[in-house]
Amino acid sequence: MKQRTRRRETGPRTVGGWWQELARRFARGKLVFGHGTHNARDEAAWLLCHVLRIQFDALPRSLDMPVTGAAAHRLEHLATQRVKTQEPLAYLLREAWLAGHRFYVDRRVIVPRSHIAELLPHRLAPWLPWGEAKKVLDLCTGSGSLAILAALAFPKARVDASDVSAAALTVARRNVKSYRLGKRIRLVRSDLFAALPGRYELILCNPPYVPTAEMRRPPAEYRAEPQLALAGGRDGLSFLRRLIAEAADHLAPDGVLVAEIGANRKTLEKAFPRLPFTWLATSAGPGLVFLLRRTELAARRR
Repeated sequence: MKQRTRRRETGPRTVGGWWQELARRFARGKLVFGHGTHNARDEAAWLLCHVLRIQFDALPRSLDMPVTGAAAHRLEHLATQRVKTQEPLAYLLREAWLAGHRFYVDRRVIVPRSHIAELLPHRLAPWLPWGEAKKVLDLCTGSGSLAILAALAFPKARVDASDVSAAALTVARRNVKSYRLGKRIRLVRSDLFAALPGRYELILCNPPYVPTAEMRRPPAEYRAEPQLALAGGRDGLSFLRRLIAEAADHLAPDGVLVAEIGANRKTLEKAFPRLPFTWLATSAGPGLVFLLRRTELAARRR
Protein backbone atom coordinates (compact mmCIF):
# COMPACT_ATOMS: atom_id res chain seq x y z
CA MET A 1 0.00 0.00 0.00
CA LYS A 2 1.40 3.36 -1.07
CA GLN A 3 1.87 5.88 1.65
CA ARG A 4 -0.14 9.02 0.95
CA THR A 5 2.19 11.94 0.51
CA ARG A 6 1.22 15.39 1.63
CA ARG A 7 0.94 17.84 -1.26
CA ARG A 8 3.40 20.66 -0.84
CA GLU A 9 2.03 24.13 -1.48
CA THR A 10 4.09 26.31 -3.75
CA GLY A 11 4.21 30.02 -4.41
CA PRO A 12 4.81 33.06 -2.24
CA ARG A 13 3.15 32.99 1.15
CA THR A 14 4.50 36.12 2.85
CA VAL A 15 4.76 39.78 1.95
CA GLY A 16 8.49 39.33 1.40
CA GLY A 17 7.89 36.33 -0.85
CA TRP A 18 5.33 38.20 -2.91
CA TRP A 19 7.64 41.20 -3.20
CA GLN A 20 10.43 39.07 -4.66
CA GLU A 21 8.07 37.22 -6.99
CA LEU A 22 6.31 40.32 -8.30
CA ALA A 23 9.57 42.20 -8.85
CA ARG A 24 10.93 39.22 -10.78
CA ARG A 25 7.81 38.99 -12.97
CA PHE A 26 7.76 42.72 -13.68
CA ALA A 27 11.46 42.72 -14.56
CA ARG A 28 10.95 39.87 -17.03
CA GLY A 29 7.76 41.33 -18.48
CA LYS A 30 9.45 43.96 -20.68
CA LEU A 31 7.52 46.66 -18.86
CA VAL A 32 8.28 50.36 -19.08
CA PHE A 33 8.23 52.30 -15.82
CA GLY A 34 7.91 56.01 -15.15
CA HIS A 35 4.27 56.35 -14.09
CA GLY A 36 4.93 56.59 -10.38
CA THR A 37 7.88 54.20 -10.09
CA HIS A 38 11.19 53.77 -11.90
CA ASN A 39 11.91 50.06 -11.57
CA ALA A 40 10.31 46.64 -11.10
CA ARG A 41 11.03 46.41 -7.37
CA ASP A 42 9.35 49.72 -6.56
CA GLU A 43 6.38 48.82 -8.79
CA ALA A 44 5.97 45.55 -6.89
CA ALA A 45 6.13 47.43 -3.58
CA TRP A 46 3.41 49.83 -4.72
CA LEU A 47 1.11 46.96 -5.72
CA LEU A 48 1.66 45.21 -2.40
CA CYS A 49 1.01 48.32 -0.33
CA HIS A 50 -2.18 49.07 -2.26
CA VAL A 51 -3.70 45.60 -2.00
CA LEU A 52 -2.60 44.88 1.57
CA ARG A 53 -3.22 48.46 2.78
CA ILE A 54 0.30 48.83 4.13
CA GLN A 55 1.97 52.21 4.45
CA PHE A 56 5.00 52.49 2.19
CA ASP A 57 7.42 53.06 5.05
CA ALA A 58 5.97 50.07 6.94
CA LEU A 59 6.58 47.58 4.13
CA PRO A 60 10.08 46.50 5.28
CA ARG A 61 8.65 45.67 8.72
CA SER A 62 5.85 43.57 7.22
CA LEU A 63 7.89 41.05 5.23
CA ASP A 64 6.96 38.05 7.39
CA MET A 65 3.23 38.78 7.32
CA PRO A 66 1.31 35.93 5.61
CA VAL A 67 -0.73 36.72 2.49
CA THR A 68 -3.66 34.42 1.79
CA GLY A 69 -7.17 34.28 0.39
CA ALA A 70 -8.68 37.23 -1.42
CA ALA A 71 -5.54 39.36 -1.06
CA ALA A 72 -3.38 36.72 -2.73
CA HIS A 73 -5.89 36.32 -5.56
CA ARG A 74 -6.05 40.09 -6.10
CA LEU A 75 -2.27 40.39 -6.19
CA GLU A 76 -2.10 37.59 -8.75
CA HIS A 77 -4.82 39.12 -10.91
CA LEU A 78 -3.37 42.63 -10.93
CA ALA A 79 0.17 41.39 -11.55
CA THR A 80 -1.04 39.31 -14.49
CA GLN A 81 -2.94 42.29 -15.92
CA ARG A 82 0.08 44.57 -15.57
CA VAL A 83 2.31 42.22 -17.55
CA LYS A 84 -0.33 41.15 -20.08
CA THR A 85 -1.74 44.57 -20.97
CA GLN A 86 1.33 46.72 -20.16
CA GLU A 87 -1.14 49.31 -18.88
CA PRO A 88 0.29 51.64 -16.23
CA LEU A 89 -0.26 50.25 -12.75
CA ALA A 90 -1.83 53.57 -11.78
CA TYR A 91 -4.77 52.87 -14.10
CA LEU A 92 -5.20 49.31 -12.82
CA LEU A 93 -5.23 50.55 -9.21
CA ARG A 94 -7.13 53.79 -9.98
CA GLU A 95 -4.60 55.73 -7.94
CA ALA A 96 -1.45 57.78 -8.38
CA TRP A 97 0.88 59.34 -5.84
CA LEU A 98 2.52 62.74 -6.22
CA ALA A 99 4.50 64.54 -3.51
CA GLY A 100 3.16 62.09 -0.94
CA HIS A 101 -0.49 62.69 -1.85
CA ARG A 102 -2.90 60.19 -3.38
CA PHE A 103 -5.04 61.03 -6.41
CA TYR A 104 -7.70 59.15 -8.31
CA VAL A 105 -6.75 58.51 -11.97
CA ASP A 106 -8.07 56.61 -14.94
CA ARG A 107 -7.41 56.67 -18.68
CA ARG A 108 -9.11 60.05 -19.10
CA VAL A 109 -5.98 61.73 -17.69
CA ILE A 110 -2.25 61.16 -17.83
CA VAL A 111 -0.69 59.71 -14.71
CA PRO A 112 0.55 62.74 -12.69
CA ARG A 113 4.34 62.87 -12.44
CA SER A 114 5.34 66.54 -12.62
CA HIS A 115 8.60 67.77 -11.10
CA ILE A 116 6.78 71.00 -10.27
CA ALA A 117 5.12 69.15 -7.39
CA GLU A 118 8.33 68.98 -5.36
CA LEU A 119 8.80 72.76 -5.63
CA LEU A 120 5.42 73.73 -4.23
CA PRO A 121 5.99 72.94 -0.53
CA HIS A 122 8.73 75.61 -0.59
CA ARG A 123 6.27 78.10 -2.14
CA LEU A 124 8.66 78.93 -4.99
CA ALA A 125 10.92 80.89 -2.64
CA PRO A 126 12.70 83.18 -3.29
CA TRP A 127 11.17 83.90 -6.69
CA LEU A 128 7.62 84.43 -5.54
CA PRO A 129 7.48 87.65 -3.47
CA TRP A 130 6.71 87.00 0.20
CA GLY A 131 6.33 83.30 -0.53
CA GLU A 132 2.59 83.75 -0.88
CA ALA A 133 0.03 83.91 -3.67
CA LYS A 134 -3.60 84.95 -3.58
CA LYS A 135 -4.47 83.73 -7.06
CA VAL A 136 -2.93 80.71 -8.79
CA LEU A 137 -3.58 79.10 -12.17
CA ASP A 138 -2.81 75.51 -13.07
CA LEU A 139 -2.94 75.13 -16.85
CA CYS A 140 -3.36 71.64 -18.36
CA THR A 141 -4.51 70.45 -14.95
CA GLY A 142 -5.43 66.88 -15.96
CA SER A 143 -6.24 65.05 -12.73
CA GLY A 144 -6.04 68.31 -10.80
CA SER A 145 -3.03 67.15 -8.80
CA LEU A 146 -0.89 70.29 -9.17
CA ALA A 147 -3.86 72.55 -8.50
CA ILE A 148 -4.56 70.66 -5.28
CA LEU A 149 -0.91 70.72 -4.20
CA ALA A 150 -0.82 74.47 -4.91
CA ALA A 151 -3.95 75.02 -2.81
CA LEU A 152 -2.35 73.10 0.04
CA ALA A 153 0.92 75.03 -0.28
CA PHE A 154 -0.82 78.42 -0.44
CA PRO A 155 -3.71 78.17 2.05
CA LYS A 156 -4.94 81.71 1.31
CA ALA A 157 -4.97 81.29 -2.47
CA ARG A 158 -7.82 80.85 -4.90
CA VAL A 159 -6.80 78.38 -7.58
CA ASP A 160 -8.10 78.08 -11.12
CA ALA A 161 -7.51 74.65 -12.67
CA SER A 162 -8.05 74.55 -16.42
CA ASP A 163 -7.93 71.95 -19.15
CA VAL A 164 -9.22 71.72 -22.71
CA SER A 165 -10.54 68.20 -21.98
CA ALA A 166 -13.97 67.95 -20.34
CA ALA A 167 -13.21 64.31 -19.49
CA ALA A 168 -10.05 65.31 -17.63
CA LEU A 169 -11.96 67.93 -15.65
CA THR A 170 -14.41 65.26 -14.53
CA VAL A 171 -11.51 63.37 -12.95
CA ALA A 172 -10.10 66.59 -11.48
CA ARG A 173 -13.48 67.37 -9.92
CA ARG A 174 -13.44 64.02 -8.13
CA ASN A 175 -10.01 64.74 -6.67
CA VAL A 176 -10.90 68.29 -5.64
CA LYS A 177 -13.95 66.92 -3.85
CA SER A 178 -11.94 64.25 -2.04
CA TYR A 179 -9.59 66.94 -0.69
CA ARG A 180 -12.56 69.16 0.23
CA LEU A 181 -11.17 72.08 -1.75
CA GLY A 182 -14.24 72.87 -3.81
CA LYS A 183 -14.54 76.36 -2.32
CA ARG A 184 -10.97 77.31 -3.25
CA ILE A 185 -10.38 75.50 -6.56
CA ARG A 186 -12.38 76.47 -9.63
CA LEU A 187 -12.36 74.07 -12.57
CA VAL A 188 -12.49 75.74 -15.98
CA ARG A 189 -12.62 74.25 -19.44
CA SER A 190 -10.33 76.44 -21.51
CA ASP A 191 -7.94 76.33 -24.44
CA LEU A 192 -4.97 78.08 -22.85
CA PHE A 193 -6.26 81.49 -21.60
CA ALA A 194 -9.41 81.68 -23.75
CA ALA A 195 -11.80 81.34 -20.78
CA LEU A 196 -9.39 82.82 -18.20
CA PRO A 197 -9.43 86.63 -18.37
CA GLY A 198 -7.89 87.30 -14.96
CA ARG A 199 -4.36 87.82 -13.66
CA TYR A 200 -2.40 85.52 -11.37
CA GLU A 201 0.60 85.77 -9.06
CA LEU A 202 1.56 82.25 -10.07
CA ILE A 203 0.87 80.26 -13.24
CA LEU A 204 1.82 76.59 -13.26
CA CYS A 205 1.87 74.47 -16.38
CA ASN A 206 2.90 70.91 -17.19
CA PRO A 207 1.95 71.04 -20.88
CA PRO A 208 2.09 68.50 -23.70
CA TYR A 209 5.74 68.57 -24.78
CA VAL A 210 6.55 65.25 -26.48
CA PRO A 211 7.92 65.84 -30.01
CA THR A 212 6.13 64.23 -32.94
CA ALA A 213 8.96 61.80 -33.67
CA GLU A 214 8.71 60.36 -30.15
CA MET A 215 4.92 60.09 -30.41
CA ARG A 216 5.08 57.73 -33.39
CA ARG A 217 6.11 54.60 -31.51
CA PRO A 218 5.73 55.15 -27.78
CA PRO A 219 5.82 52.21 -25.32
CA ALA A 220 2.46 50.61 -24.56
CA GLU A 221 2.32 52.32 -21.16
CA TYR A 222 2.38 55.74 -22.83
CA ARG A 223 -0.05 54.74 -25.57
CA ALA A 224 -2.57 54.08 -22.80
CA GLU A 225 -2.54 57.77 -21.84
CA PRO A 226 -4.53 60.53 -23.58
CA GLN A 227 -2.36 61.56 -26.51
CA LEU A 228 -3.78 65.09 -26.35
CA ALA A 229 -1.98 65.55 -23.04
CA LEU A 230 1.37 64.41 -24.43
CA ALA A 231 1.74 65.54 -28.06
CA GLY A 232 3.74 68.76 -28.30
CA GLY A 233 4.02 69.09 -32.07
CA ARG A 234 7.05 68.75 -34.32
CA ASP A 235 9.63 69.98 -31.78
CA GLY A 236 7.55 69.63 -28.61
CA LEU A 237 7.03 73.38 -28.22
CA SER A 238 3.65 73.99 -29.89
CA PHE A 239 1.80 74.70 -26.65
CA LEU A 240 4.77 76.40 -24.99
CA ARG A 241 5.11 78.94 -27.80
CA ARG A 242 1.52 80.04 -27.25
CA LEU A 243 2.00 80.06 -23.49
CA ILE A 244 5.10 82.25 -23.60
CA ALA A 245 3.45 84.63 -26.07
CA GLU A 246 0.36 85.19 -23.89
CA ALA A 247 1.43 84.63 -20.28
CA ALA A 248 2.50 88.24 -19.52
CA ASP A 249 -1.06 89.45 -20.09
CA HIS A 250 -2.31 87.07 -17.40
CA LEU A 251 0.31 87.59 -14.71
CA ALA A 252 0.20 90.13 -11.89
CA PRO A 253 3.04 92.71 -11.88
CA ASP A 254 5.25 90.53 -9.67
CA GLY A 255 3.87 87.27 -11.03
CA VAL A 256 5.85 84.27 -12.24
CA LEU A 257 5.31 81.47 -14.73
CA VAL A 258 6.60 78.00 -13.83
CA ALA A 259 6.48 75.31 -16.53
CA GLU A 260 7.87 71.85 -17.16
CA ILE A 261 9.45 71.00 -20.52
CA GLY A 262 10.92 67.52 -20.17
CA ALA A 263 14.09 67.03 -22.22
CA ASN A 264 13.45 70.08 -24.43
CA ARG A 265 15.73 72.62 -22.74
CA LYS A 266 18.12 73.08 -25.68
CA THR A 267 15.24 73.34 -28.14
CA LEU A 268 13.47 75.89 -25.95
CA GLU A 269 16.54 78.06 -25.44
CA LYS A 270 17.26 77.98 -29.16
CA ALA A 271 13.69 79.04 -29.92
CA PHE A 272 13.80 81.89 -27.36
CA PRO A 273 17.46 82.99 -27.17
CA ARG A 274 16.67 86.33 -25.50
CA LEU A 275 14.54 84.98 -22.67
CA PRO A 276 16.46 84.69 -19.35
CA PHE A 277 15.10 81.33 -18.24
CA THR A 278 15.66 80.43 -14.59
CA TRP A 279 16.11 76.67 -14.35
CA LEU A 280 14.84 75.30 -11.06
CA ALA A 281 16.59 72.45 -9.28
CA THR A 282 14.60 69.20 -8.98
CA SER A 283 15.40 65.70 -7.77
CA ALA A 284 15.96 64.74 -11.42
CA GLY A 285 18.36 67.65 -11.90
CA PRO A 286 18.08 71.12 -13.45
CA GLY A 287 16.82 71.80 -16.96
CA LEU A 288 13.35 70.26 -16.59
CA VAL A 289 11.39 73.12 -15.04
CA PHE A 290 11.83 76.78 -15.87
CA LEU A 291 10.65 80.02 -14.27
CA LEU A 292 10.01 83.35 -15.97
CA ARG A 293 8.91 86.59 -14.33
CA ARG A 294 6.21 88.72 -15.87
CA THR A 295 8.72 91.53 -16.42
CA GLU A 296 10.94 89.15 -18.41
CA LEU A 297 8.04 87.94 -20.55
CA ALA A 298 6.80 91.48 -21.18
CA ALA A 299 10.29 92.75 -22.12
CA ARG A 300 10.51 90.11 -24.84
CA ARG A 301 7.62 91.79 -26.70
CA ARG A 302 9.20 95.26 -26.67
